[in-house]
Amino acid sequence: MSDQTGSRTTAGKALRVNLDLNIYGAFAEIGAGQEVARHFFQAGRASQTIAKTISAYDMIYSDEIYGKEKNGRYVCESRLNRMLEKEYSLLLRRLNEHRGGKTTFFSYANTVATGSAETPKCHGWMGIRFQKKPGGEFNDIVLHVRMMDRHRLQQQEALGMLGVNLVYSAFYHNQNPSDFMTFLVDGLKKGQIVIDVIKFAGPDLKHFNNKKMNLELVKRGLAEAVLFAPQNGIGSDDVATISDTVWGKGLLIQRGFYRPVTQTHLDVMSKGFEQLKSEIKAQKIKASDTIQILEITSEFDIDVDEFWHRVQIITSLGYYVLISNFKYFYEMKRFFRNYTQAPLVMVMSARHLQELFDPDKYKQLEGHIFEALGKLLDEQTKLYIYPHKNDLLCLTTKSFFPDKKVNHLYRHFIENSQILDISGCDDTETYFHSSDVQKKIETKEKGWEKLVPAPVAEYLKKNKLWGYAKAK
Repeated sequence: MSDQTGSRTTAGKALRVNLDLNIYGAFAEIGAGQEVARHFFQAGRASQTIAKTISAYDMIYSDEIYGKEKNGRYVCESRLNRMLEKEYSLLLRRLNEHRGGKTTFFSYANTVATGSAETPKCHGWMGIRFQKKPGGEFNDIVLHVRMMDRHRLQQQEALGMLGVNLVYSAFYHNQNPSDFMTFLVDGLKKGQIVIDVIKFAGPDLKHFNNKKMNLELVKRGLAEAVLFAPQNGIGSDDVATISDTVWGKGLLIQRGFYRPVTQTHLDVMSKGFEQLKSEIKAQKIKASDTIQILEITSEFDIDVDEFWHRVQIITSLGYYVLISNFKYFYEMKRFFRNYTQAPLVMVMSARHLQELFDPDKYKQLEGHIFEALGKLLDEQTKLYIYPHKNDLLCLTTKSFFPDKKVNHLYRHFIENSQILDISGCDDTETYFHSSDVQKKIETKEKGWEKLVPAPVAEYLKKNKLWGYAKAK
């Protein structure tokens, strides 16, 4: 609960900025009214802070000012960046000679699509480009937000509050990343907004690690999930926008701890992808339009530094990583169906079938196990099962026998090919979980390096992770 007195109110924060004679800038807002600029006007002394406000609602006007987007969209990151660049460069061109020696300039922008109770999808991009000192280089903070209120007025109010917080935090809480995140959402109600991407750039924000800050979003419950892109030349801090990345794409997802990633995990993905390619071919979907994701569920229990290592390792292997708060698989399915109707496959060890078809796991749901699995599986959503093999047995869909109460449910999904094997026992090696490898490391058992990809073994040794320091 935030302090509702003094500068901790939205009006108080806006007034503090207005009273700071060193801060001067422009506001450009599209799609939900000038909700952020309005707070600065209402707080008083706005002439000391605002050089210009603009709302280019008409698409032709907007294109004339900021240029056309290749994708034809207006609520997107590239449009926001154009707005920040245009307004900031105008400030410097027109005012730098006049007051640049004593002013820290900024441009704030947002581009938003509001919704209604009937069409509740409301999202937008907002950001700020600002100097930390007069004459200094600029820094950028950009974020993607979804407003979860049902009515437009409430969405606009949340947008205005968040925008003021962003400006306020950029200038007064840019030293400590934790403080910045706290003040960014100060005063907003729990569940009122979702921030699923936040990015920091600039010489004065180098201490903000983009991956760790996005992990912080999940830890604080501000995001349901965040996505990190492979490190294939993109950069070690590449945070992906989920809606843009998975839009219309097929998805192959494996859930795990990945502490560390094992050779088995990679074989699961490889065999799953081969099976998926054969199925999507009939739907005329290209394999290149399918994304492979390793997912880690946090359930609000995240050690940011430790999770960061996992993300670094997985993205270096060329995979996307999803960090989520999804407890059940159907929650993840429902989330992704906001962005793609293409085939969605979750691939897992046959050992997980026992837990998946355990009725006790779903007692809190009104429809129990029937509700959970009914929401999960359909013609475009399947489970691929990889053999769980060890020295004593090899478990597949054929050797799994659920409780009699749900056996008919299991048989239904099997007979409709919504749950299917992707490999035989003769085609797979012993299944090694992350815990198996970690135990071998901690007990100083030789040969553990062969159970993980070579880059993973090297990374663990270099950073002394997950028992390796103890082993040495």
